[in-house]
Amino acid sequence: MKQNKKLISVIVTAYNIEQYLPRCMDSLLAQTYEPMEIILVDDGSDDGTPELCDKYGEKNANVRVIHKENGGPSDARNAGLDIAQGDFIGYVDGDDWTEPDMYEAMLTACEKNGAQIAICSYRQVGEGAEETHPTGNRLTLSREETLEYYISGHAQYHIYHSVWSKLFDRNVIGDIRFPKGRKSEDIMYTTWALVRAEKCVFLDTPYYNYMVDRNGSIMNSKVHERRFRDEIPFWKEQAQYLRDMGMQQLADKSEYQFYRKMLFYYVDFRDRRMKDSGKELMGFLKKEKSEIKRIYQGEYAALGDKARMKLALLQPGAYYCIVKIYDKLIIPLRSRSKG
Repeated sequence: MKQNKKLISVIVTAYNIEQYLPRCMDSLLAQTYEPMEIILVDDGSDDGTPELCDKYGEKNANVRVIHKENGGPSDARNAGLDIAQGDFIGYVDGDDWTEPDMYEAMLTACEKNGAQIAICSYRQVGEGAEETHPTGNRLTLSREETLEYYISGHAQYHIYHSVWSKLFDRNVIGDIRFPKGRKSEDIMYTTWALVRAEKCVFLDTPYYNYMVDRNGSIMNSKVHERRFRDEIPFWKEQAQYLRDMGMQQLADKSEYQFYRKMLFYYVDFRDRRMKDSGKELMGFLKKEKSEIKRIYQGEYAALGDKARMKLALLQPGAYYCIVKIYDKLIIPLRSRSKG
């Protein structure tokens, strides 16, 4: 092993996942890249997870174990990051698993292209998983190109906000930490990191396996809390941060995508029969009416999106009905015509 090889620290968060943790840890211990340290953070589990973590720590010299009181994923990742010694940092959720060449491929891509962050595509696994069609392509992206893909999306190359699909140069992370006590914490962490990175490389290969809906459907009360307390404030904070950094056009595009997402949330609330949540969301959007009007005047705003937002603000019930008719009649017809 060459002495000048970069050390990778992978931070694994674990909370009550004794059934899934072995698959995750075994996939990391089978990584083709060395040297690597695995920091396994037990976030106050009350099942067999703590003992399982200790077993992995005892049997593997490169596994370091932290036991802490339950504080959520953000606090657990921060605890791991505080002791990480690696030149590059990766994150894995303890109920997911990786392909054996994930970190070797990502670090090699960074070094060959002078990039500070590597991003890979991922595979969804489990009930409700969506099929993806990766190309195997490699793209080297400037800061501006990466943020454009991240904010506005891309037909093929999707940069998701979750940190587990990324490998970060430690110098880019610096003093960045996850916001404590809130979910959807990856939104701002990834935004802060991408703004700091001069260059990123995207690997359209699913090196990461993401478990979908492990605990069944999320309860409506949890959905309301997560969206109103965490996601909506974070998406607004993202736009403001980009504006503060002088990236005005990206900030406007961020707001545009945010408002589009809110219409999806409204339909989802109605599907879940959460009428009060739907009313609260529409009340929020109506308060944002002047800002929505400004944002939707941008050249990036599609005519269809403008029409949908106008109808939703005027007649939310009618908007919902039209969306459901479209989903039931138009989409199946288009699918059959393509077939």
